[in-house]
Amino acid sequence: MTFTFTALQTHLLLSYFLAGTLHKPTIKVEPGSVVTYKSAVTIWCEGTLDAEICVLHKEGSKKPLYTQTPEKTENKAKFSIPSVTQQHGGQYRCYCYSSAGWSERSDNLELVVTGIYHNKPSLTALPSPVVTLRENMTLQCVSKERYDKLVLTKEDQKLLSSMNSQYIFTILSDHRGTFRCYGYYNQTPHLWSVPSEPLEIHISGLSKKPSLLTHQGHILDPGKSLTLQCCSDINYDRFALYKLGGADFTQHYGQWTQSGLSLASFTLGPVSSSAAGQYRCYGAHNLSSEWSASSDPLNILIIGQLPFSPSLSVKPNSTVHSGDNVTLLCQSTDQVDTFILSKEGAAQQPQRLKSKLQDWDFQAEFSMSAVTSDLSGTYRCYGSQDSSPYLLSHGSAPVELTVSGEVTLHCPGDLQKIKSSSPSQNLLHSDIQDHTVENLIRMGFAVMVLIVLGILVFEAWGSQKRAQHAAEK
Repeated sequence: MTFTFTALQTHLLLSYFLAGTLHKPTIKVEPGSVVTYKSAVTIWCEGTLDAEICVLHKEGSKKPLYTQTPEKTENKAKFSIPSVTQQHGGQYRCYCYSSAGWSERSDNLELVVTGIYHNKPSLTALPSPVVTLRENMTLQCVSKERYDKLVLTKEDQKLLSSMNSQYIFTILSDHRGTFRCYGYYNQTPHLWSVPSEPLEIHISGLSKKPSLLTHQGHILDPGKSLTLQCCSDINYDRFALYKLGGADFTQHYGQWTQSGLSLASFTLGPVSSSAAGQYRCYGAHNLSSEWSASSDPLNILIIGQLPFSPSLSVKPNSTVHSGDNVTLLCQSTDQVDTFILSKEGAAQQPQRLKSKLQDWDFQAEFSMSAVTSDLSGTYRCYGSQDSSPYLLSHGSAPVELTVSGEVTLHCPGDLQKIKSSSPSQNLLHSDIQDHTVENLIRMGFAVMVLIVLGILVFEAWGSQKRAQHAAEK
């Protein structure tokens, strides 16, 4: 009920400023102190049991805003605002009157109206919205609009405010939940912009990290399909994928393989430049609110986003022996901050090196010491710039690197290793083995011939002796 002030009531209100001897009432607001423009709000003032009237006062007003008779069963006065506007933003207090006089004023209640300004800021967690319990986390709020201040809220409760239009909030990770940030101007601190997209903070525990894999490679052409797979030998019930700097924390239920692995696949569809970035994944059990430790980061790079191609050469030669040292040189006349060297079909992530400017060329040398045959393959290099490190140039022309393997020769009284995988040396090895067997056969045959000849000679000598003995008789 709204009251019209009579002379007596006015006298009673004035007497408040001279008295205020009773206990102060409690003031509360539903659904919260941060409300959206045009939404409904209820302010409650709870006084003593014998309160006869309660008054709601807004800071800056010369007279009370509303008066209400408390509900006797709960001793609360209800002040309803069916549709909040700019004029409702501000600080409120309430006080009540009983036969004993006026109460003290309640504590301040701050009512903020959001959605007044339509340029919303953005809110991100660095490096990830999943943080370890009790560690500091960093939330970055950025706005293109030059608001005087930015403010961070959690579940629509104000936490921190800043001094400019780009601010980093550092808070303990105990504050798990949903965060938003807003902008406002100094002259109207209770009128805020539309909120940023909600950012949910998750807590990671100490359980074993999963693995994040890609079967399509780390470097992709635009339009190619991409599926990232998060798997673990721990039986996690669900997995989550997060892209560095993004707002999405995509969750999928896990599946189990016959080999005892749990996994989830995240299909990113035909990729474009927006898919480029660094990804991590996490595992969790259904009965736990905590996520596992983070997987190792996985970089997805999209090529053809810079309009040039670097060159790639190999020193001392594209065909080398195992154990030799090799250098792959990436060069570009266009500005390159980082060169990326990729081996076709390799499971590991590409190598990255900062470029150096030499003789008007940007270049980087990828050195390989004591190479082995598993480094044989096709290599390409790409360029990137620091402003967009996951967006690459076109690839260089491919370079084929051949590293020789090992062949073993058995020589009389010695063992010699010849490092080669060429067909001619393999044939040499086979030919030597064939001649060795052939010589052994020949030697065996010669020995047999000598034995037969010896037997024949011995037989002839015996016959001659017998003939001489018979003649003497």
